[in-house]
Amino acid sequence: MNKIYDCVIIGAGISGMTASIYLKRYNLNVLVLENNVPGGQIVSAPLVENYPGYKQIEGYNLANNIYEQMKSLNVEYKYGTVTNIKLEDNIKIVQTDKEEYSTKTVLIATGRVYRKLNLPDEQALIGKGISYCATCDGMFFKDKVVAVVGGGNSALEEGLYLAELAKKIYIINRSNELKGDNYLQTQVKEKDNIEILYNEEITKLNKKDNFLESIDLKNKNIIVDGIFIYIGLEPNTKFLNELPIELENNFIIVDKDMKTSINGIYASGDVIKKELYQLITSASEGAIAASSIKKFIEKSN
Repeated sequence: MNKIYDCVIIGAGISGMTASIYLKRYNLNVLVLENNVPGGQIVSAPLVENYPGYKQIEGYNLANNIYEQMKSLNVEYKYGTVTNIKLEDNIKIVQTDKEEYSTKTVLIATGRVYRKLNLPDEQALIGKGISYCATCDGMFFKDKVVAVVGGGNSALEEGLYLAELAKKIYIINRSNELKGDNYLQTQVKEKDNIEILYNEEITKLNKKDNFLESIDLKNKNIIVDGIFIYIGLEPNTKFLNELPIELENNFIIVDKDMKTSINGIYASGDVIKKELYQLITSASEGAIAASSIKKFIEKSN
């Protein structure tokens, strides 16, 4: 007979990892599935300054601290991309691109993913000139020319980070003003190697030998070695297309206990519909979900 977990957690961001720590301390059999590095969006944050216990900490280091705490409890952790969740009586079958897992409960903690430009060749050029994480890939563009797409806080923060590495940075903003916080705008405008292009957007990606060579804008063409895209985030819920779960604008609807519309399936973190998308709320929701799952399993036994 296949092994049946008490809970399979989909996603190893701060919410999923927090939930796994609580579930393991409840002595439950838990599996965490992730298709990327542990930490989710936090990994790409150059600096975190609003998480209790740390005046300042790099996003990667905070994520790694939580991951190490999770592993110290011997939480089972596997790589794989979840493609579907099937309901079979009281058991849920979590299918991945590698194998499938049987479980009494599921916690969906897949967070949000970066929106794409939806241009031809964009997917093919990821890692070959296109990136969504300056902290991860910035060193590949040392002393080169890059563009940052977007005008919000993330775009400005990554532009400032890249300004210490790249020779020249274009910030491509589709409106006539930036949306980021004033203090970030001030810092960006003070950088000699940052040029802001207002009322512009990329219309075409040009490649040579399968690498990005230049980009066409509405009003000009510029030669760049790479582009970093920061045009917002969307919930990572596409794999739920076959599951009759309640969504709003693709965010999962949950109650105060992190329960979804399907019995035994929970959700937490940035994938749910809520008011505040912060690290601290995601961690809290992971703990709440774990408590709810524990109670559900106790009643089911």
